[in-house]
Amino acid sequence: MSQDIYDTYDTQISPEGRMEVLSKAEVGRLLDSSHGGLYQLFRNCALAVLNCGSGLDDGKELLERYKNFEINIIQRERGIKLDVKGAPASAFVDGVMIKGIQEHLFAVLRDILFINAEIAEGAKFDLSHSEGITDAVFHILRNANLLRPQVSPNLVVCWGGHSISGTEYDYTKQVGYQLGLRGLDICTGCGPGAMKGPMKGATIGHAKQRTGQGRYIGLTEPGIIAAEAPNPIVNDLVIMPDIEKRLEAFVRVGHAVIVFPGGAGTAEEILYLLGILLHPENAGLPFPLIFTGPEGAVDYFRQIDQFIGDTIGAEAQKRYKIIVNDPAQVAREVEAGIREVRAFRKAHGDAYYYNWMLKIDSEFQHPFEPTHANMHNLALHKNQPPHLLAANLRRAFSGVVAGNVKDQGIRAIEKHGHFELRGDPAIMDSMDTLLTAFIAQHRMKLPGKAYVPCYRILKSG
Repeated sequence: MSQDIYDTYDTQISPEGRMEVLSKAEVGRLLDSSHGGLYQLFRNCALAVLNCGSGLDDGKELLERYKNFEINIIQRERGIKLDVKGAPASAFVDGVMIKGIQEHLFAVLRDILFINAEIAEGAKFDLSHSEGITDAVFHILRNANLLRPQVSPNLVVCWGGHSISGTEYDYTKQVGYQLGLRGLDICTGCGPGAMKGPMKGATIGHAKQRTGQGRYIGLTEPGIIAAEAPNPIVNDLVIMPDIEKRLEAFVRVGHAVIVFPGGAGTAEEILYLLGILLHPENAGLPFPLIFTGPEGAVDYFRQIDQFIGDTIGAEAQKRYKIIVNDPAQVAREVEAGIREVRAFRKAHGDAYYYNWMLKIDSEFQHPFEPTHANMHNLALHKNQPPHLLAANLRRAFSGVVAGNVKDQGIRAIEKHGHFELRGDPAIMDSMDTLLTAFIAQHRMKLPGKAYVPCYRILKSG
């Protein structure tokens, strides 16, 4: 262990399975530190994985804290090794890297190589069209061995904040426990807080039922991974190329969604899913969606429900149920909803492991870069179909997340000042009320850390 401002370790680790062998071209791309090379992306994602458990949720600060961190590939006759230098000490126990974190490092390696070769540089997928994007998401998940045929629907996606109170965190574990007792598996954004709690609870439920190895799936992307480092309970980690493909992966593989209290990122996820469900082609498609939290979350869900009603309307409010302080009832509702999903997909010949029938408009698929110009030009007005308004509101919250926790967004705010959000007065008032409530409830950063707003809300007549 080396002594710096922060304790670090050096080590070498070997992969297991298919990543044992890499071609010279693959190694060359990973070690290429030029402008178009993959090394910086690989390094930053690897550092984020190793940062698990530290409590640091600031991508910019993480990169600055461990400036001397290096990760390199050693190619030998019997396969490859990763040479890791200056890794955060929190990733080790008695000098040995935690097994789950070691697996996550090689998941990063696998996905970055595949996405670069097959998605970014290859001509196999037409990412200008909706069908091509959906196909690319499918192939990324299949390459990660995430899609399991001949398995009855049982995967519950859990969304919520990484910055939640102890009471809310305990509640997410109670819900996860009830899901685990019913043999349901968990998929989250893989970070701390509401992403970790359901997995911890489900492990106990699965153990009591002798379920065998439960599935704890984590879906992340390079822009957010530093703020939401994957927790080691995750036994299937996938790094998606961007937030839009990450969100599509959630709704394609999940059979139900539970939303716990959170901040701007959770609001983004809610708007994404509701916008999709509001598309006319999805009117008859079952998709269980439950908002839940402990007794103290009543005001939070009242605010969310009010915001949804004020912006995208009453039809959106019909697509979810709010259940407060009743983990067992949440699990029963999810189980009943998944039975409907199974019957529907069986009747329509849709796969259990990938929701091909779900219509996702291209507005929800193309990556949104939260620059100052793009944020200013968002169409935040009611003179458009509700599902498209939801898409633009989702982008607005995505920009708030970027300016708050993502390295690139934080640096843009430091350089150019606040993002400006402009739209119909009623919509902007509702958004301002919701974000102000998030700030007051410490939902925009980890408790105890100062919050600096990254946006300014304006109203157009």
